[in-house]
Amino acid sequence: MVTQLSEEVFRLLRDFIYDYCGIFFDGDSKFLLEKRLSGRIEKLQMRDFKEYYYFLRYNKGSGEELNSIIDILTTNETYFFRESQQLKAFSEEILPEIKDNKRKKGEKTLRIWSAGCSTGEEPHTIAILIIESEKFADWDVKIFANDISSRALNTARDGVYKKSSFRTTNKFYIDKYFREEDGKLKVIDKVRDFVNFSHLNLMDKCRISLLGTMDVIFCRNVIIYFGHEARKNLIESFHGKTEDGGYLLLGHAESLINISTAFKLKHLKNDVVYQKG
Repeated sequence: MVTQLSEEVFRLLRDFIYDYCGIFFDGDSKFLLEKRLSGRIEKLQMRDFKEYYYFLRYNKGSGEELNSIIDILTTNETYFFRESQQLKAFSEEILPEIKDNKRKKGEKTLRIWSAGCSTGEEPHTIAILIIESEKFADWDVKIFANDISSRALNTARDGVYKKSSFRTTNKFYIDKYFREEDGKLKVIDKVRDFVNFSHLNLMDKCRISLLGTMDVIFCRNVIIYFGHEARKNLIESFHGKTEDGGYLLLGHAESLINISTAFKLKHLKNDVVYQKG
């Protein structure tokens, strides 16, 4: 039987997780952390949460355990064509603007980043919308998609989804871009070929520095889990990785108020988004 999580060790664990990946647990989350991590302590046959903390903090082989923690603590609830008005703004307003601007410069590249892509519904949706636009058939198009959860990425790479992932998906898209497989639906290769999945901690500035600049960054329903400083640091990283005039699309429950003025709010016909000046 694992002993209860003390206030002292809760703060140590909470701060360690925050420093590692930016996810913040306030004082009301103590029971949640205790409940979700007690199984790991039992599996590792440790005495208590303090021993577990010291293992995470000082053991050189704790990287794999950190991955397990992230899988346990993160919520990967998502679905295809989520936040339809924003996606409409992306396909009907943002993509045509990007194409016009790049055509004037003689460029034919499109780079999009799905940051915190979870199980992959978002980047696959983006790929479908780009294909449907019929504007980039002869372009070099790449969608970079990453997440900190290895479990979520395994699902994303497989591209096979349960019916719950299609709660708002038009049958037209299901028939055209998915195939039945053992009672589930699999994304066709034409869509999957656009997306490059990789493991990434959004707090890892060194790894982010290796990415090129992006025309659009999707980071939806991610920063709501981050602490204030982590949010500021992440938006700073996004700003450095966005082309001039490029866009940052957050979830509708998220904003940059009191976080950053690096991106300007832009009112489009279909939605309100952020743009790099």
